[in-house]
Amino acid sequence: MRTNLSARCCALLALFLIGVTTVHAQQSATPSAVQQLTPNLQPLEPAATPAPPASRPAATQRTPVSVDRIVAVVNDEVITANELRARTQSALVQLQRQKIQPPPPDVLQRQVLERMIIDRAQLQLARETGVRVDDATVNTAMVRIAEANNMTVPALRQRLETDGISFNQFREDVRQDILLNRVREREVDGRLQISESELDNFIAAQAGVTADTEEINLAQILLRVPENATANRIEETRQRADDLVSQLKGGADFARLAASFSNASEALQGGALGWRNTDRLPALFLDAVRNVKVGDIAPVVRSPNGFHILKVLGRRSAVEGKLASGPVQQTRARHILLRVSDVAPEPEVKRRLEEFKARIENGQVEFGTLARLHSVDPSGTRGGDLGWLYPGDTVPEFERAMNALKINEISVPVQSPFGWHLIQVLERRTEPASTERARQQARQALRERKADEAYQDWLRQLRDKTYVEYRIEERG
Repeated sequence: MRTNLSARCCALLALFLIGVTTVHAQQSATPSAVQQLTPNLQPLEPAATPAPPASRPAATQRTPVSVDRIVAVVNDEVITANELRARTQSALVQLQRQKIQPPPPDVLQRQVLERMIIDRAQLQLARETGVRVDDATVNTAMVRIAEANNMTVPALRQRLETDGISFNQFREDVRQDILLNRVREREVDGRLQISESELDNFIAAQAGVTADTEEINLAQILLRVPENATANRIEETRQRADDLVSQLKGGADFARLAASFSNASEALQGGALGWRNTDRLPALFLDAVRNVKVGDIAPVVRSPNGFHILKVLGRRSAVEGKLASGPVQQTRARHILLRVSDVAPEPEVKRRLEEFKARIENGQVEFGTLARLHSVDPSGTRGGDLGWLYPGDTVPEFERAMNALKINEISVPVQSPFGWHLIQVLERRTEPASTERARQQARQALRERKADEAYQDWLRQLRDKTYVEYRIEERG
């Protein structure tokens, strides 16, 4: 799979169904702001339902109706208790599926509410600036989600409704995810500027480096600081960061503290950032973790967005050199991609791919035919053909397996963040590395370095200028 696919599209395609009412790959929160405004936040209680008078005849009694109430006002829109309750339950299921111990109910509720505020502010901006997602785009996304779970759309609808999830609401959640991604692409990613001098400096810094580089698996807790924060507020946030580091060094679980306190988008994933090549990490992060051992916590990092607590989860050698500076080997490969789902668990997916491999090698069926029939990747329509691949064009797990294959050899099932693959190498060739290719690589690396920090900075600014009124402690 090529690595230039958007993370949000991958999240939509890899969506798990049970108990999940929405997917938010790009979210943010600001617990510190909520803590200041609602210091005695309590978990939401079930909405009161009036009991019918005992004297009322049975024939005239009405079914009790839950009374909803407003828990927050975001600019000119409201968030209701029922909305917050549903999203909190969804977040709880998400944490449980990741085997992350959930924070206390009031803390989780606070995190979820702040995420809802940030999402609502982005959606309002989308409407104001004319960003739209048409029904055809949503329909295509729904088909791909169903296919990723080995279902038809009607079967997906039945499954959701069996699990107590409204299909129409689920569809609107998918629309919202696509919309949020488009807002980010326009407001952040599309405005990232990489100057020619930055490219020249990056290429010069990497000159002559062709050996394998390192990848680092990181997790972070971000304590965001408002743009115009006072010196006292900054110092209080720094002290909270130091306190969290002390808890972590005393044995506290990093994922649980991230879910409880982090303001970053990956908070409800335990703060996990995943594997990053060192030349694509923000310079501040790379400097902080350069000499940190696996399992250890780095010194607190200060950025324009706030204070970052980083944990090194793993280190490994990268597949590719930093920049191509000599002859480059290209590989033409094809693959069949299947994804794990509730109806197709991992053992079944691996068994199917092993069966495909045996049938192809025995001459019973052609690789491309099976790819067209079964692969959930867009390349399936081309018989799984990915074309000519440069080093770094695919995720590391895929590339390692591909590089180990001989011409026409078929791999065993290979797992990557996209799912499980059956890979076949068709051809290899070596070509001189062009200056244009080197600058393209450098530009992409620099964009990846800047993208996350730029997005978090944009979210901070958006949150700071959003009017928010908390009413969570009012009782209707």
